Amino acid sequence: MDIEESALAYLAADEGRLVDLAKDIWKHPELGVEEFHASKLIAHELERAGFSITMGVGQMPTAFVASWGEGEPIIGILGEYDALPGLSQRLSAIREAVEEGAPGHGCGHNLLGVASLGAALAVKRAMEKGKIKGTIRCYGCPAEETLVGKVFMARAGVFDDLDAAITWHPGYVNSVWASSSNAMNSFKVSFYGVAAHAGGSPEAGRSALDGVQLMDVGVNYMREHIIQDARVHCVITEGGKAPNVVPPYAQVWYYVRAPNREQVGHIYSWMLDIAQGAALMTGTTFDIDFLTGCYDTLPNDVIGDVLLEKLKRVGAPSFTDEEKDLARKLQETFPPGAIEKSLKRFGMTRDEVGDPLCERITEPHGKGEVMGGSTDVGDVSYITPTAQITTCCQALGTPGHSWQNVVTSGSSIGAKGMMLAAKAMALAALDLETKPDVLRAARDEFEEKTGGKKYVTPLPEGAVPRPASV
Repeated sequence: MDIEESALAYLAADEGRLVDLAKDIWKHPELGVEEFHASKLIAHELERAGFSITMGVGQMPTAFVASWGEGEPIIGILGEYDALPGLSQRLSAIREAVEEGAPGHGCGHNLLGVASLGAALAVKRAMEKGKIKGTIRCYGCPAEETLVGKVFMARAGVFDDLDAAITWHPGYVNSVWASSSNAMNSFKVSFYGVAAHAGGSPEAGRSALDGVQLMDVGVNYMREHIIQDARVHCVITEGGKAPNVVPPYAQVWYYVRAPNREQVGHIYSWMLDIAQGAALMTGTTFDIDFLTGCYDTLPNDVIGDVLLEKLKRVGAPSFTDEEKDLARKLQETFPPGAIEKSLKRFGMTRDEVGDPLCERITEPHGKGEVMGGSTDVGDVSYITPTAQITTCCQALGTPGHSWQNVVTSGSSIGAKGMMLAAKAMALAALDLETKPDVLRAARDEFEEKTGGKKYVTPLPEGAVPRPASV
């Protein structure tokens, strides 16, 4: 039995346990930096298999690095396990919360972390059998949804010695994720004024809410003069307590996204000037609470080609009539145009991509494009050559971060996609461990794309990771 067959045999034998772990995490959804149950489960499995574990990296109690082997190359597999707020959902094709207002796995991270675990364990088993020198690492990365985990882990230097990194994300197509993502800054602006009776003595007050509103007016006018691909969105987290009291405190929370860090930095700097102007106009003061920032994603085509080859070797999952029936019932609950929007994004027809579930390996799509969202995988991709895949874990057209996604993430549909990801990542990691020419080509591509520039954290000095619930 060769090393690839050994890895696949291990995953076939261990599939039931891995599926149970993913379901366990699905039943215990936790928000970012508070994934104590999920991180403990996954870290325990790795430690039991002989990996050395370092918990609490990057100042986060639920972040860990698990390592096995010795020497080079050092290949990393990235895992995540945080849930999303307010998406509690039963395994049902109608909206039915387990607990109203509670979190749920609307992005499939219960599957993501466990597939990465399975891949790391399979690589270790194959390396042992083949007496292969090298190191395999599994990274437990919390708080991806708030773009915190890998950013603070990167600042701690835990990815610096990697020769390459691979990861995946639950999705619809079984393919390589070839597009980039937006860089992003997340920050809160707090304004401080003077309370007064709004009717009796308004001249004695200074409204912090006026500061927030004028800042947002300024940001809206700024939008006309920034690049079209940038996005600025916000919520007012505090606006006062009653209309008859001049608000002494108000706060607005912004996300700024753009295709690269330099563009984000330009817009962010402009917004700080707008905040200062709003404070001057309202006689208030303000401060900035920088929560996090991340890089755009830099896909490595060399590693992507390896992952695609392995996806094709393993083959796409086959779904049962019962699974397809669940997927169709979920599709009936989607917003109008959701399926058509997905087809446009993939650049394929229903027949080409499959409907309601994808049962084929598709060629990468979106190369050179930038998706609207952001991911902290981007920071890792500017430190070491990085590539990722998606596999079918949801029905065609499923909205992101939705209760429908929670359903398939907890079902056998998600489990089948998870196992395909584990197998493809394990085989790709073994190639990277044993084929130095592939690693050299991946590094050459990385150096060319980065221009030899070293990664610099987007975090200001003194920034600390905070739970998503704060």
